[in-house]
Amino acid sequence: MTKTIITFEYEKETKNSVRYQEVPEEGKAPIMGTLYVQKWFAGTTKNLEITIEKKD
Repeated sequence: MTKTIITFEYEKETKNSVRYQEVPEEGKAPIMGTLYVQKWFAGTTKNLEITIEKKD
């Protein structure tokens, strides 16, 4: 099992959600790219972290 933490920064608001752009680690390609989170959950948060775990 491999766990990876992905960091996102606020990009813009859409009608019902907030759009975040991934901040990739230096020298690495983005894993997820863009993330949309519903406004009721995101609130005014400017940074998010998501943990992804691969289960083989």
